[in-house]
Amino acid sequence: MRRHLTGILLVGCLAMSSPAASVEEETWTKRDDLLGQFGWDLASAEIKTEKLAEGLYVLFGIGGNIAVSIGDNGTLIVDDQFPELMPRIEAAIAEVGGEGVDFAINTHWHFDHADGNLAFGAAGTWLVSQANSRAKMITANTINLTVAQYRQEAYPLEALPVITFGDRMSFHWNGEQIDLFHAGPAHTAGDAAVIFRGQNAVHMGDVFNNTGYPFIDADSGGEIDGMIVFCKAVLAELEPGATVIPGHGPVTDVRALEEYVNMLESVRARIDKMIRSGMTLQEVIAEKPTKDFDARYGDVAKSLGFVDRVYTSLKKGTR
Repeated sequence: MRRHLTGILLVGCLAMSSPAASVEEETWTKRDDLLGQFGWDLASAEIKTEKLAEGLYVLFGIGGNIAVSIGDNGTLIVDDQFPELMPRIEAAIAEVGGEGVDFAINTHWHFDHADGNLAFGAAGTWLVSQANSRAKMITANTINLTVAQYRQEAYPLEALPVITFGDRMSFHWNGEQIDLFHAGPAHTAGDAAVIFRGQNAVHMGDVFNNTGYPFIDADSGGEIDGMIVFCKAVLAELEPGATVIPGHGPVTDVRALEEYVNMLESVRARIDKMIRSGMTLQEVIAEKPTKDFDARYGDVAKSLGFVDRVYTSLKKGTR
């Protein structure tokens, strides 16, 4: 079952194919510059571990939160951050009884959740994603973060998921059922929620951000209506008292996810009304449609263009 060669970090895995020069390239933010803009220092990053239940942990480092299932079958993780962190991630897993990584599930294709594929895949971990995410990883894509334009290059073959699914698939792993669930375009066009049935926990990826307002990748298939649909679909799957692992931020509960959905629905309705009245993007931003939620989710001006992305999503009329 296990193809993993423990502890191997392939330095060359970062040498992905370069795009042809173009005018657009002049606007791209380089990887190191983007990480610096986010305040992320890969060299000094520490991996912190939180135990959620017997055999289920969350690792916090740089990038998306990593869920870890450890048991008799081996080790399964959800998201894998950055290849430079692989030795520290494996060390943290070893400290709680794991040995290497057998499976890594990508909740979506964005670099801060899936670039670790470059190390884990090359070292033998079986990679898994929703089909649309793998399709994105095959090609180079520009992610419009509103504060920056980041060019995520195509992944080499060894970093691509070898197992994909459409709407649902299940693992029967470490004594429980782990369900992967896709409810349509949301944060991206290829999001996956991962539900650990035995421990009554779910990893939401960036469909749920618990550090502030979410980023909606509206230029690559994400949409505000889909975010709402996806969150509600996950809530319908969960048992009372479920633990909710967000893509970023502290682990929380169902009530926080319900409040998040209320925020999304309220802001969506306000911006839709403004669009229908003929307001421009700048007029909508000036109207501060999130103002009564800023105390909870932070200054919207410091988000990755939340109002902009909601507006753009609704103007596209994708749903």
